[in-house]
Amino acid sequence: MNDKEQILAWARPEIVALKPYASARSEFKLGDREMILLDANENPFNNGINRYPDPMQLKLKKRLAEAKHLAVEQIFLGNGSDDVLNQLMIAFCTPGKDKAVLLPPTFGMYQVCASINGIETLEVPLTADFRLDIAGINAVQSSSTKIIFIPSPNNPTGNCFALEDIKRIIEGFDGLVVVDEAYVEFAIDKSVISWIDEYPNLVVVQTFSKAQGLAGLRLGMAFAHPEIIGLMNKVKAPYNINVLTQNEVMRRLEEQGLIQQQVHQIKQEKEQLLLEFKSIAFIKKVFPSDANFFLVKMDDSKRRYNELIDRGIVIRDSSKNLNCANTLRITVGTPDENNALVIALRSMDK
Repeated sequence: MNDKEQILAWARPEIVALKPYASARSEFKLGDREMILLDANENPFNNGINRYPDPMQLKLKKRLAEAKHLAVEQIFLGNGSDDVLNQLMIAFCTPGKDKAVLLPPTFGMYQVCASINGIETLEVPLTADFRLDIAGINAVQSSSTKIIFIPSPNNPTGNCFALEDIKRIIEGFDGLVVVDEAYVEFAIDKSVISWIDEYPNLVVVQTFSKAQGLAGLRLGMAFAHPEIIGLMNKVKAPYNINVLTQNEVMRRLEEQGLIQQQVHQIKQEKEQLLLEFKSIAFIKKVFPSDANFFLVKMDDSKRRYNELIDRGIVIRDSSKNLNCANTLRITVGTPDENNALVIALRSMDK
């Protein structure tokens, strides 16, 4: 079975057979020629956004393809990473039949997407030091386990998983392996995006919401074999990425020097916070982090969460996650914000 045949075998049969909706603008290629557009029932008076956006975002994808060293056909864009994850489940998991594998403590939207789509989840907890349990993952595999989600760096723990462990899972998993790299710009380990041509079952998910600083625009990306991307394109909304988002992301791609500077500053602030946390008596442990946040074990996370809220500082109570009792997830902010956090923590240290 070749790569295309294998991917189609993993996909939902009804999606493989689906004839997607053809939007007015997708029925021909506009190219560089000036055209009179009377096809989509739009308001004809130009205001910059009166026309529908390119349904396939080709201009943006070409620019991303250059940046990521991939082909346009290997790129899918969604309305945030949550949308990307949902499209993958729709395309590959049959409700009431197929299963997804989750590795708690992990990003909560995997479970939400699965529940919305009627997909059962199998949980293989991380080890005590928040590493991948490869033997446990192998043990739950079956013909109905279609997809596994591996966020690296992980959320909420902040640590990257060993590249050799991720590779072993990709090579041994009979289904899609989704490596969610939302925080990859902050990590020492490199992205696994260069593995895509080698592994047809690998999907790498990235976002413009974290280091790239465009959370308000909502743009998520999937990089994978063209056959996987083609199936996702079948089930997406016709005009799923608006003109303003496409234009702003294009602009942001020309500002990567600035992003690198910001990431460097965040890392410096992170190291300073780590030093400050050591002097706070009720902070019992700060877990190793490759992201722009810390998982911090407290004496009483509920109490400390409320005390910070009272002082005007919002953090995340991560205690509900498996093996994360009495923890808070704290994002690295600006220097002024971090100073305010430290002052607040010291005022509570009584």
